[in-house]
Amino acid sequence: MSCKVALIGTGVMGQAVLRSVVEHTGADQVRVHDVRTEAGRKVAQEHKVMWAETVGAAGAGAEVVIVAVKPHDVSGVLAELGPVLTDSTVVVSIAAGVSTARMAEHLPEGTVTVRVMPNTPALIGQGVSVLSPGPHATEEHLGLVRDLMAGTGFVTSVAENYQDVVTAISGSGPAYVFYLIDALAEAAVLGGLGRDLALELARRTVAGAGAMAAESADHPVVLRERVSSPGGTTMAALAELDDRAVRAAVVAAAQRAWERAGELGQG
Repeated sequence: MSCKVALIGTGVMGQAVLRSVVEHTGADQVRVHDVRTEAGRKVAQEHKVMWAETVGAAGAGAEVVIVAVKPHDVSGVLAELGPVLTDSTVVVSIAAGVSTARMAEHLPEGTVTVRVMPNTPALIGQGVSVLSPGPHATEEHLGLVRDLMAGTGFVTSVAENYQDVVTAISGSGPAYVFYLIDALAEAAVLGGLGRDLALELARRTVAGAGAMAAESADHPVVLRERVSSPGGTTMAALAELDDRAVRAAVVAAAQRAWERAGELGQG
């Protein structure tokens, strides 16, 4: 289905969303803008979409405007968009911590807003995008945004009060996984493996285990137990992780992340 879309911001997440949007609606229906003119023009050229010199020029006449800038830049972008929006324009933000209530402060009364938290694996179509509707968004509006985001990977929705938690888990989560990959590779080098092989083993092990967990109906505890023979190497390793309170540290880290998401939303 054709839909005129404007994208403000062409950073990493902006480009991930852009790929999905172009796949759904066609490059000729998309305009982009970025304050980094040279970088933005390059992205527009690569994706064969239209370039707009200003935020207002990008948003004028658009049915959906996707704001993909840093949280502290959202207010300024929305203020520029407000005068050019139609009554039916859907404004989507993918900025961490920015609530639809905060969006509404800078938009005309009654503007339809949707908040989305994607993550970086969206760049390869293996991401997670979580939607929350603003007060004026209907199921039809949500369906439109779902369609635009479908190319990023798995798409679902939650009540907005859970978005900071979503940010901590799926939004920031890839960084935790990359952290684990690095740690596993470091351990392999410590054991005598070459760095290239160590990293390859760590990458592929995490990727395979993640794919298995995603495709299996079994709880991760069940999958873990299948790898853990009584008195074996895996049980010894898991006991060490428990002794060092790694599980509690992961939970605490995620909690701190969603607290930070809330802090970002205030400013």
